[in-house]
Amino acid sequence: MSSSHPTAAAGASADPDLSLVRLVQAGDRDAFQPLVRRYEHAIYRMALAIMRNDADAEEITQETFLRAYQHLRQFRGESRFSTWLTQIAINAARMRLRKSHAAMWESLDEPRAQDEGQMAREAVDTHDTPEQNLAREEQRQRIALALSGLPAGYRLVLVLRDLQELSTHDTARILKLSDANVKTRLLRARQMLRQRLTRLATAERGIG
Repeated sequence: MSSSHPTAAAGASADPDLSLVRLVQAGDRDAFQPLVRRYEHAIYRMALAIMRNDADAEEITQETFLRAYQHLRQFRGESRFSTWLTQIAINAARMRLRKSHAAMWESLDEPRAQDEGQMAREAVDTHDTPEQNLAREEQRQRIALALSGLPAGYRLVLVLRDLQELSTHDTARILKLSDANVKTRLLRARQMLRQRLTRLATAERGIG
């Protein structure tokens, strides 16, 4: 028996979250909690990279899952649930930024002043030594600080492609860019991030 929605069917077969989504849509509220646990950290990390503020990132994360739950019946499976959830988070972050930093979204390529980076929450590997945990935390601090100083348009592409691990096509759709533009911005963003990390490392050696 053929499906009347081949695109949705194809997306369903590739989406590991679809069975839980269907349970929630059928009225099983408890089935939403595994989805929250599965993506809470990733959404928080993305929100933090965009907002550069822990309190705002927490609120964006909570708002994202609240909106996702409220509108889950509208999810048809044309895209992966994780991509749909990311779109909700991006929209929530944009709405907040437009209220407080409207100019940021008027020109995505304008550099922003560097400020202190906030680190995403990470589970500590209990098998690592304290020295290894410290070294990892210091590296996360460097990356967060370097990432926070990138122009907004480049930072978003880097977050979606390298942190969220979305495809070029999904990133382009979320940011309303062409695939070619995403690839160009990603290449430039990676170059800028490496340059900033190099400068930070050089400055640390000078201080030391």
